[in-house]
Amino acid sequence: MTSDHDSKDPAAAPAPVSNFITDFIDEHNRSGRFQKRVHTRFPPEPNGYLHIGHAKAICLNFSIAAQYGGKCNLRFDDSNPSTEDQEYVDSIMRDIKWLGFDWQDRLFFASDYFEQTYQYAVQLIKKGKAYVCDLTPEQMREHRGTLTEPGRESPGRKRTIEENLDLFTRMRAGEFPDGAYTLRAAIDMAAPNINMRDPAMYRIKRAQHHRTGDAWCIYPMYDYIHCVSDSIEGITHSLCSLEFEDHRPLYDWFLDELGAYRPQQIEFARLNITFTVLSKRKLLQMVQEKVVSGWDDPRMPTLSGLRRRGYTPAAIRNFCEKIGVAKANSTVDVGLLEFCLREDLNRSAPRAMAVLRPLKVIIDNYPEGQVEEIECENNPEDPAAGTRKVPFSRELYIERDDFREDPPKKYYRLSPGREVRLKHAYYITCKNVVKDGDGTITELHCSYDPESRGGGTPDGRTVKGTLHWVSAAHARQAEVRLYDHLFSKTNPEESEAGENFLSNINPNSLEVLSDCWVEPALAQAEPGSHFQFLRLGYFTADSQDHSSSKLVFNRSVTLRDSWAKIEKKGA
Repeated sequence: MTSDHDSKDPAAAPAPVSNFITDFIDEHNRSGRFQKRVHTRFPPEPNGYLHIGHAKAICLNFSIAAQYGGKCNLRFDDSNPSTEDQEYVDSIMRDIKWLGFDWQDRLFFASDYFEQTYQYAVQLIKKGKAYVCDLTPEQMREHRGTLTEPGRESPGRKRTIEENLDLFTRMRAGEFPDGAYTLRAAIDMAAPNINMRDPAMYRIKRAQHHRTGDAWCIYPMYDYIHCVSDSIEGITHSLCSLEFEDHRPLYDWFLDELGAYRPQQIEFARLNITFTVLSKRKLLQMVQEKVVSGWDDPRMPTLSGLRRRGYTPAAIRNFCEKIGVAKANSTVDVGLLEFCLREDLNRSAPRAMAVLRPLKVIIDNYPEGQVEEIECENNPEDPAAGTRKVPFSRELYIERDDFREDPPKKYYRLSPGREVRLKHAYYITCKNVVKDGDGTITELHCSYDPESRGGGTPDGRTVKGTLHWVSAAHARQAEVRLYDHLFSKTNPEESEAGENFLSNINPNSLEVLSDCWVEPALAQAEPGSHFQFLRLGYFTADSQDHSSSKLVFNRSVTLRDSWAKIEKKGA
């Protein structure tokens, strides 16, 4: 029993969208600024795993390019070797392909441009637009000034062009220790925009680079190499998150001073989600401090974590489409993301029966040793999904919560003397309750109506309660992991004095049930396959731990769906 609704699901051709970014592009096409070209890029730093916020940027960059018949590059901005690793490069490429996007032959690295970037820096020195500075980081901060006070010029500004060229050459040759010098742009220490107050362009850093090894001991700063890389690749529209808006004048300044081709930088609001932290630094901290089991822990908002939990590419792409593109930061309810997954899996996930907290039921008037094959539909939302056979016998498991010895009003499940329907099978009535010495119910004795198979009876009587079940003799034991939000606060960044975001970790974010029973066909479930466990939610066979000898299922999302009501009201 498998489900192939997985990473092979390709991204559908994007429907045309209209937003402030497409307005920019339409105007550029009218004016002929880029000869009607549209060429975007997704430029991750390989210093962590991608998360759901990156998915928004991936979908935006690739979809905008596709909408205009253009191209989208994948470029790794790998200019900080102390935080970067090939593991992250591999995971990023894997996640983008899983989402359904293809950069084709346009895979680039900023490190490909290290020599060219260095020569551009020499060009700026020769123009008197860059100089070597020997201030320490602390001194640079002191010289920078404030929002209301101008900064002070570094003594390095007084060096001649020849002195700066000599020092920069020796920096590259490795003559100086880490931190001894930086190369800074000579702009304006009184600029209202602090980013324009002689920003650093290069620093000395001896660290093994994942691609260039020890070839370099000086590395360009992000603001410098990012715009140069965009220019070299012929990017037309450099789509960035909103925090780079104040950096745009610097982006333009570097390229204008170099006399280089200049793309248009456009900023959009980054994604924030309730009950979720999307800082790579904080996600890394949780991995390193073992708050979670790793980057692919199903409670993590990383794409690898969401994939392992059971999220589908289609659900994530649909989520990114629904939230749209905005100019102002806001926070999205995590319920919308869960709704998108339910909507997708409701159409595609096969149904199955599983009992998570079992209570044995013995049908006293059912023939001993008899086994029936009950025909069950695989997915009522998909007529082409067909049916399957599920064994039915005298001894069954039902959910412990589906029985109450002393039921409250409007409780329609099983209780003494009450008749309920077993899904796809028979009506049963509870006759006797068996308890152990501690008063815990250990089994129920029931009778069944042989004429009620399939849910009807000759006398036309009906019942209000329908329960799922599995045959005790045929079911397979499984481990089921019930996941909830990793954080207990809507905004995990809010914490009491003296505490940090980790103080808001939800202690009940994971519950592991080891004595669960599932219908026998689930023993053939492939890792990563999706199912709806009737009445319980959507579950996925764990991609790491699930096998035919040890069944492990992760709850992807519950069946509760407040967003479905919101969608219908808005329709």
